[in-house]
Amino acid sequence: MIYFDQSVCTDLDRAMKLEWLETNGLGGFSSSTITGANTRRYHGLLTAATKPPVGRMVLLSKFDEALVIEGRRYELSTNVFPGVVHPQGHRYLKEFRLDPFPTWVYQTEGMEIEKRVFMPHGENTVVVEYELRSLDREPVPECWLELRPLIAFRDYHALTHHNDGLDRAVGLGDGLVTLTPYQAVPALYCAHNAESVEPSGDWYYNFEYAVERERGLDFSEDLFSPCVLRFALHRSTTAVVIVSLEPREAADAPVLKAREIARRREVIAHVASEDPLAGQLTAAADQFIVRRGNLHSVIAGYHWFADWGRDTMIALPGLTLVTGRHQIARDILRTFAQNADRGMLPNRFPDAGETPEYNTVDAALWMFEAVRAYAHYTDDFDFIRRELYAKLKEIIDWHICGTRYGIHMTSDGLLACGEPGVQLTWMDAKIGDWVVTPRTGKPVEIQALWYNAICVLHQLARRFADTGTELFLSELAPQIRGSFNQEFWNEDAGCLYDVIDGDRRDASIRPNQIFAASLRNRILPPDRAKSVVDVVRRELLTPLGLRSLSPRDSQYRARYEGGVYERDSSYHQGTVWPWLMGPFISAYVQAHAGSPDARMQAELWLEPFREHMQVAALGHISEIADAEAPHQARGCMAQAWSVAELLRAIVEDIYAIPVPSPQAARELVIAE
Repeated sequence: MIYFDQSVCTDLDRAMKLEWLETNGLGGFSSSTITGANTRRYHGLLTAATKPPVGRMVLLSKFDEALVIEGRRYELSTNVFPGVVHPQGHRYLKEFRLDPFPTWVYQTEGMEIEKRVFMPHGENTVVVEYELRSLDREPVPECWLELRPLIAFRDYHALTHHNDGLDRAVGLGDGLVTLTPYQAVPALYCAHNAESVEPSGDWYYNFEYAVERERGLDFSEDLFSPCVLRFALHRSTTAVVIVSLEPREAADAPVLKAREIARRREVIAHVASEDPLAGQLTAAADQFIVRRGNLHSVIAGYHWFADWGRDTMIALPGLTLVTGRHQIARDILRTFAQNADRGMLPNRFPDAGETPEYNTVDAALWMFEAVRAYAHYTDDFDFIRRELYAKLKEIIDWHICGTRYGIHMTSDGLLACGEPGVQLTWMDAKIGDWVVTPRTGKPVEIQALWYNAICVLHQLARRFADTGTELFLSELAPQIRGSFNQEFWNEDAGCLYDVIDGDRRDASIRPNQIFAASLRNRILPPDRAKSVVDVVRRELLTPLGLRSLSPRDSQYRARYEGGVYERDSSYHQGTVWPWLMGPFISAYVQAHAGSPDARMQAELWLEPFREHMQVAALGHISEIADAEAPHQARGCMAQAWSVAELLRAIVEDIYAIPVPSPQAARELVIAE
């Protein structure tokens, strides 16, 4: 349980930086700060995925809430307008906790009111409950709760402003309010047990979102209030509003809550380690797994990312295998295998559900590592043979012969890629036509992943008695390894070049080289792998992950802040990435194989993340952080691969928890 007392809740500056997140397994979510004041355009009580897991729309921004005790009105909401915070309901906020849902306790006049918010899994639905408790007043005075829905009905990247196209009509039924403010948008149903509903039809102007202002984006929004719901509060009653894309009844709330609590307990029951951090990360991992049609996929990050191929393949072991959710892992592998094209996996599925984009060189290569991990945890070679093996062979064939964006194997066995104006690796920032880190040629991590892919397929070919493929790959693998060690080793720096492009050797110290030391099919000999780990530790390691560029580089940027140009141009020029702590720990432990001190040291590196999960996105790991202390969290508040890679490293490297079939793992790894 994450808990904050009154001293934190009433500290507006601090409390508005603490964000909570509820998700629904469809790509939809509910999120805000613990004060209830929205600071992002993405905050809202109900953001629905209208084309799961994309097509996301902020439908209900928030409720303005007021408690009326014997005629005296106490505003519980907090909003930020130009030059003023009004009302200031945080002053009544006694505590906030995640237990397991976001829960608030307000106190005034000897009365407490507890508010809970949760999303039922598999529904575009949010449930909000209010429960009254008397502390020292007998009899309980007359109390009323007034809720004023504030709706946006917009794409979640956009903002709403006053307009005459909004239909003010409110459909009133028995315990149900229906809203359809615009054509071609889904109707919104608000089931409730209020005493009365009064149509209002008021616009509220100029809500300001501080984080959007900091990001150099539009930050002001108008919201519409269609009605006011009034609830008579007693000790024996709970005020309920269920906001959904489907008609419901307020009486459904207890069943929905019990079902969701049971589901989350089942998720946590499969935590692989007794370390409390592993438990928190297991709970967090659940929030990124979403439905895509009849299968599953992974939301790369909240609030604004959809499902990305690279992120999904990297995150799959930590999200699904370490947590014992093997069927979901199968679904995800099916989803992306079915969408492979010309040997490439989708870089991302667009928000509006259009044709996937394929501008990535590494997503397909990461799939081989995901398959290796799947075999390691499940020993399910029947599935791999039946549904994946042909696709994996096809991917390798395309990469050897050549596919999009100049991706092809060169005569030395290494993999080249890139065209002008295209960003293909995970360092993919682009501003207009400017690719900030183009990395055209032979990027270092692509070679490590290419070698790993060849090794995985070679071992699968051996297992499946595919003699021709096995023989071909048995000759190709050592060629790749030899060429890589000859061309990429930077003797002067004791590490690897980042990119080789013809005669150009990019000696930038970046974290990409860590994969040459972290992948189970390791392309480096042990002495060089240890040297790489030492250089990365000295130049790039921070309490929240690895810097994306050495501070000694002239292009280094210490802060990720400012407008779009400033932020995107620093995205991979020093900015810290927490997800890289996973491969770094793997490489470090492998480099010091057999040393208990190495695992103890790796465990110490986890300590800052325990605090991090209580100072930004509660219960989550951020996408990025500033390169210099205090390493302010930036980017997406909750990132799939950040959570997944930390969880994987805890289980596999720090505690070395055994899996059911270790023999399977050995069969997909070529001995050094």
